[in-house]
Amino acid sequence: MYVVLMKIKCMLFYVYIIRSEKDGRFYVGITEHIERRLKEHNSGKTTSTKSYVPWILFFTESFETRIEARAREVYLKSGIGKEFIKRKWASR
Repeated sequence: MYVVLMKIKCMLFYVYIIRSEKDGRFYVGITEHIERRLKEHNSGKTTSTKSYVPWILFFTESFETRIEARAREVYLKSGIGKEFIKRKWASR
């Protein structure tokens, strides 16, 4: 008798907020690899953030599905979401 074991890969999706050390602005994004994505931002590979390097990781949340992560990203980019970010920053 053979037992087949399958390794189930549990991929998480992350919503992240980075903050520019140059001028303090925030950027909200979604990724499966936070460290790699932050390196991409800081190396100038992302058009919308390359003028504001260096970036530091400010906040992350993890989700089991891309749909959940995308919904949170959209919220954080909204007016109410931006207020949430400002309150979070004020508490640090």
